[in-house]
Order: sequence, then C-alpha cells, then structure tokens
Amino acid sequence: MPSTPPAGMAPQGIRIASVPAGHVYVRHCSVPGSDGVTRLADPRPNGAPSTSQRWWPPVMLQPQWIDAHHHDFDVFHLHFGFDAQSPAQLTELVDTLRRHGKPLVYTVHDLRNPHQTDPATHDAALDVLVPAARRLITLTPGAARTISRRWGRTATVLPHPHVVGLPRMARARPRRDRFRVGVHAKSLRPNMSVLPVVRVLAETVAGLPGAELQVNMHRDVADPASPAHRPELVREVRELADRHRLTLVVHDYYDDARLWDYLTSLDLSVLPYTFGTHSGWLEACHDLGTAVAAPDCGFYAEQRPCHTYKHSQDGGLDEESLRTAVLAAHADRPGPRADPHRRTKERADIAAAHRSLYADALR
Repeated sequence: MPSTPPAGMAPQGIRIASVPAGHVYVRHCSVPGSDGVTRLADPRPNGAPSTSQRWWPPVMLQPQWIDAHHHDFDVFHLHFGFDAQSPAQLTELVDTLRRHGKPLVYTVHDLRNPHQTDPATHDAALDVLVPAARRLITLTPGAARTISRRWGRTATVLPHPHVVGLPRMARARPRRDRFRVGVHAKSLRPNMSVLPVVRVLAETVAGLPGAELQVNMHRDVADPASPAHRPELVREVRELADRHRLTLVVHDYYDDARLWDYLTSLDLSVLPYTFGTHSGWLEACHDLGTAVAAPDCGFYAEQRPCHTYKHSQDGGLDEESLRTAVLAAHADRPGPRADPHRRTKERADIAAAHRSLYADALR
C-alpha cells in the first residue's frame, strides 16, 4: 500500500461499510489488532433490542443510510444479506453509492442462492451487482470462471478464511473406534434433499464395520405446529431409527461451541445439497479435521479437500457415487485437517489482499 493515501482514503486508514460486518467470514478477513482497515459495526434497525441475536435485514442497504453516513466510510463492501432486496432496490443502492463517489466491492459468495428455490431471483440481483462493482472477489477459480463467462468481469480469488477459532482448532480430536457419518438437515433449506441421501447412507453404513449414522435436525422440522415441519422426512427417519439403522437427534439451534462439538463428533459430514456455490460448513469441518462428502454442484471441491458425489437439482442423486465417497472416507481415516499456523498465515494474506484491493478501488 502506498505511503500517500489515495484520494478518498481517510488518514487513519481505510474505512469499510461491510454488509454484514459481524459475520465470522467478514471478521476473519482482518487480522487481530490494527491492519489499516476499519469495518463499521452493523447498525441495528430501529426497535431491535441490543441483546437480540436474530438476523435483521442490513440497515446499510438502505439508500437513506448511505445518504446520512457516506462521510463515515470510504468503500462499501457487500457480501450477503440482500436476499430481500429487489433489483430496483439494488439499483437504487448502487446509484446512491455512485452519487456519493463510494466504490462498491462485491464478494460473490453465491452464484446460486441456497435459500431460494428459483434461481431467477438471485440471477437478477447479480445482474445489478456484478457489473456495478468496482472490484469483485470470489472464493474459487471455478466461480471466477463463471463470473468471467457470464459478465465478462475478472474476480480476484481469495480463499475462505478459517471459521473455527485458532485455540479450538488446535485442540486434539477425541479418540474413538467407531466411524460416525453425519447428515444435518438443519431447518431444511431449499437446496437440501435429505431423504434420498439418508436412505443410501443407512444402507451403506450398515455394511461397514464399526460404522454408525447420525441424522440431526432442528426442532422446528419435527414440530407439527411449525411452518418448517416436514412430516414425511420425520416419519421415515424415525422409522429408520426404530430399526437401528441410524440415530436421530432433534435439537434447537447450536451455538458455535455446540456446533464445533457436534462436527468434531463426526468422522464424515455429508452435505445433502442439490445446488449452491461455496460452504462455510465445509470450512469448519476442515478446521476441525472432519472429512466432508460434498455434491458436485457448485465449487465445494475447489474450496478444501473433500470427497465428492453426484447430486444436483437437475440430475438428482447418483447413489453409487455417494456409496463410493463414504467407502473412501472410511478407508482414508483420519480426514484432512487444517493446520492452525497455516490458517494464521492464510488469514494474514487474505487481510493484506483485501487492504490492497480496497486501496486499488479508491484509486
């Protein structure tokens, strides 16, 4: 970074309006302490209690917020959280930033939004954001090639930083004789097809010595009073549990500590996705030494070493490829695990790359 700040850069460093700022990915794009980049805290909507941990639509996406606070930041960096914004609203956001001379940096985490069944909604948002961004970032070469092909734009490829804290990452995994395969249905995002995967896993794991299958789901999926209730899934998984083909665990949302405990308890985590692009779950598994079987949709295999099977919205599930992935994970134990020292250096490199990219955008 040059000793003389580019025009528009604050003397104390570069100030970023990051959407969002509090997410672990965004926090780990900086190093602890001062690195010349300051990210504004996420503003809370009016009336939102300060103790609430629920997700709120980002206030920074409102053009009136930019009008009121454009003197407080140098670069606007968008990651995610704009699912509820229409193309017209995103266009207004882009126009407001341009009017105030604030460059937009956009990290393309999702080429296909895992929370939206119809890809047209996210495609329309990308058609506004990708051409408007002064600089683009993405996580894998495959995603960068797609961005180049669809929009003729070049995206800087920067890896996903570590998700798990370094002290927890360095903790030894527990020793056990069993090989535990896990599928987490969470609250059944639209990109999940759980039952076909569970059926194959139940059959495959039953034939492996010392192996067991565990299926987790959030309580709302099993609650008949919840809009997220999926009776057919719950019924069949419970029938398999009654036949001792798997263990079913129904629970509330895990906080980070409980989630790391859960992932560490698995030898293999199977992602039952039919579409998507990148995965923070995969990164957490890599940090903790839990092997992953990921579908061949998206670019999961380019993120971190993992087993791959064929599963997509259009092609459905290739059962034999899933069986092969499980057998390979069983044979290749233990799974690959991140090295805390390498993750520390990687995080510093990612932070330096962001700082350089922001300075370049300000020129």
